[in-house]
Amino acid sequence: MHSELDSYDRRILALLQEDASLSSAQIAEQVGLSQSPCWRRIQRMKEEGIIRGQVTLLDRKKIGLNTQIFAEIKLNAHGRSNFTEFTEAIRGFPEVLECYVLMGAVDFLLRIVAADIEAYERFFFEKLSLVPGIQEVNSIVALSEIKSTTSLPVVR
Repeated sequence: MHSELDSYDRRILALLQEDASLSSAQIAEQVGLSQSPCWRRIQRMKEEGIIRGQVTLLDRKKIGLNTQIFAEIKLNAHGRSNFTEFTEAIRGFPEVLECYVLMGAVDFLLRIVAADIEAYERFFFEKLSLVPGIQEVNSIVALSEIKSTTSLPVVR
């Protein structure tokens, strides 16, 4: 069970989302706590799964992943009965950054990155289109990125 987040917890989370390399002393100073209680709060939020991990965010374009594609996937009736098989296949593709189950005209939405359109075409024909149960894939190429964040709105 999760404990209720107070204003200190929320400010701690906001700071960690912006810079996970901050020490507990630096965070404590910014939120108005002493170091020990701040550290205990961070540990509690880790134990409760509120803080799932700490990562380094990369600029995809600076590492050559210049193309971002959103793929809408519709499964056939057989594919829907093998939901687990489909999801395991998708989890195995490093090109797929996100996968969501949807309600409506399509079953899944994938966010995919590739070096360029030709690389996406190879991914599509050599991997994605071979996943059993897929009836239809509608690929949408993102032209530019207006907003991209990993920060959740935790401060009220």
